[in-house]
Amino acid sequence: MSHPTLSSQEVARRGKELYQKSIRAKVETQENIGKIISINVETGDYEIGDDLVETSLQLQSKQTDAALWEERIGFDAVYAVSGTLLRTAE
Repeated sequence: MSHPTLSSQEVARRGKELYQKSIRAKVETQENIGKIISINVETGDYEIGDDLVETSLQLQSKQTDAALWEERIGFDAVYAVSGTLLRTAE
């Protein structure tokens, strides 16, 4: 997603770093594998759900101009287009 002050590359970098360093160990549980996580890369807040739009809107209700990064918990991508999602969680 684009953001007025952060480039797409910076949002991605921050989102991946936050997920790996401080969120992943908390959320990669059996019941969350395959769900969507949206992360506010400026605050570290996150929402987990079954729908990307729903989790994004939940975060934006707290901060309308939030810079968001989304992932599918336990997989290498949110969606697969003409391909297969690769599982990253054990």
